[in-house]
Amino acid sequence: MTRTASPFVLAASAEMLYLDRPFTERVTRIAERGFQVEIWDWSAKDLDALAATGATFSSMTGYLTGNLTDADGIEALLSSARASLEAAARIDCPRLNLHGTGLDDKGLAVRPVEVVTPGMWLTAADTLRRVAELGEAAGRVFTLENLNLAVDHPGTPFARAADTLSLVRAVDSPYLRMNLDLYHAQIGEGNLVELCRQALAYIGEIQVADVPGRCEPGTGEIHYPAVARALHGLGYTGVIGLEGWARDDSDAALDAFREAFAVPAASGHGTTADSTTTESTRAAVGS
Repeated sequence: MTRTASPFVLAASAEMLYLDRPFTERVTRIAERGFQVEIWDWSAKDLDALAATGATFSSMTGYLTGNLTDADGIEALLSSARASLEAAARIDCPRLNLHGTGLDDKGLAVRPVEVVTPGMWLTAADTLRRVAELGEAAGRVFTLENLNLAVDHPGTPFARAADTLSLVRAVDSPYLRMNLDLYHAQIGEGNLVELCRQALAYIGEIQVADVPGRCEPGTGEIHYPAVARALHGLGYTGVIGLEGWARDDSDAALDAFREAFAVPAASGHGTTADSTTTESTRAAVGS
């Protein structure tokens, strides 16, 4: 099957690839391979050195501490969001990522939550409106990422993609979008193509890795070429970021990622949104 260059903007996480290299060299290598670059905690990085690489940065962590629902946590989140915007300006990063609560260095919720109450939903939406206002003033977009509770992030409130979509819809600001992470969504919800369809108008970025193992496409159960065809049929042309480990070699992982998110050249078959999505719905999981 003849393939074209990807119709999407492809990025990759420097936190998870080329781990044998200093961080700035990881950024340089990813950029040399033709990808935009994603980073996590900016406070531990030499931002001037990163800017000097000439890499195009796609996203970075948009807070350092805090949460969406507790009074002290809200103020901490907003304060660190302001500082994150200043850091984003230094490397010209357009998107800043948030979670439902602060995570520790193992990815666990700093304040685990078992039951999210109606009041917490209302408070979270109000906090995110304030975050969106900060983004609007700075001309940058905050994204709210879904996580999974079963494997990586137990106790995180507002973790499901359905939760993040509900909150982003409630705020309804172009300065707050979803970071739709399909690795997490596959573990928590599945039905990835329909999820992309439902969330399409609110997506600021899509992140991917395969399940299980959180490595590059082709190492697990998700048939990412079918997801790519569905997204193309839906008209998505935004960022898709590889937030996954390399199973073996990082160059090979990036090659596999690029190939998964190329799409077949137009041949008259499966090129409309309806036919592409129908095919992809059948094949998106369990290739």
